[in-house]
Amino acid sequence: MPGYEYDVFISYSNVGSAPKWLVNNFFPKFQDCLADQIAPAPRVFLDRTMHRGVSWPEKLARVLLRSKILIPVLSPPYFESAWCMAEWDSMCERERVLGLAGSDCPQGLIYPILYSDSNNFPEKGTMRAWWDFKDVAMPEAVFQVSPGWSNFHEKVVRFAEDLSELLKQVPDWQPDWPVIRSPQPLLMPPPSIPRFGP
Repeated sequence: MPGYEYDVFISYSNVGSAPKWLVNNFFPKFQDCLADQIAPAPRVFLDRTMHRGVSWPEKLARVLLRSKILIPVLSPPYFESAWCMAEWDSMCERERVLGLAGSDCPQGLIYPILYSDSNNFPEKGTMRAWWDFKDVAMPEAVFQVSPGWSNFHEKVVRFAEDLSELLKQVPDWQPDWPVIRSPQPLLMPPPSIPRFGP
């Protein structure tokens, strides 16, 4: 569709083992499985592929604006990340503008993967149906030669099949969709110098 540059934007926290799982196992398998469903192969954005020297806050904002679907990889650190929450809230605002993810049309543009936990998520993290990948959340590459790899492959295939149908139904792109930017990090005051005596 005109205006879209990416079909999928993968959102994740850099804290914990989720980034390693994405790079080692999920991302390459997901791209292959999605390409098996749709031609030409859908474009998937993962910020590990960003060029050096790029202003990454502006790049992320532009890519998110021009992506059809947000796939958040849910873990407790995800909801502690200001950047992840800005990406999530941006897509929620788009859904609100389009009348999606509500009582009239419950389907939204946020398509979550549960990576770990879920008992400590805030309410907004539990209000969406997710694909549960907790049982195949092995981050090491050696997982690819383990007996569990077959189960992982089948789960990614089903995930890609379902997502490919959703991608066909995404509304036309609009240039004025809201994009929420994360606040700049606060500068911490320097620690006080300890004093001895009065």
